[in-house]
Amino acid sequence: QVQLVESGGGLVQAGGSLRLSCAASGSTFSIDTMGWYRQAPGNQRELVARITSGDSTNYADSVKGRFTISRDNAKNTVYLQMNRLKPEDTAVYYCYVQRRLYYQPYWGQGTQVTVSS
Repeated sequence: QVQLVESGGGLVQAGGSLRLSCAASGSTFSIDTMGWYRQAPGNQRELVARITSGDSTNYADSVKGRFTISRDNAKNTVYLQMNRLKPEDTAVYYCYVQRRLYYQPYWGQGTQVTVSS
């Protein structure tokens, strides 16, 4: 079992920056891929970024060049650095992790990011 606690959301102006954190506890030794989804009202949940245990990353086209995902395995934490934010980035952001040899992911509680024009 893995538990995830997210933090770092808030209200920022367009062009600003924000860093989200997601701290894992429980069976953290088996964590493989970690990442972030987001969901805006009326929209489908969208994969934003993910990072593997080998530190390979990928990003949604809409955030490439602006967002950076990273992880600190010693702290069992994944981060999402968001720069040059746009109003279109407004959403609830959900952290997820996948454990080695397990298919179903674990989810954080979500954190609201609001970007004003």
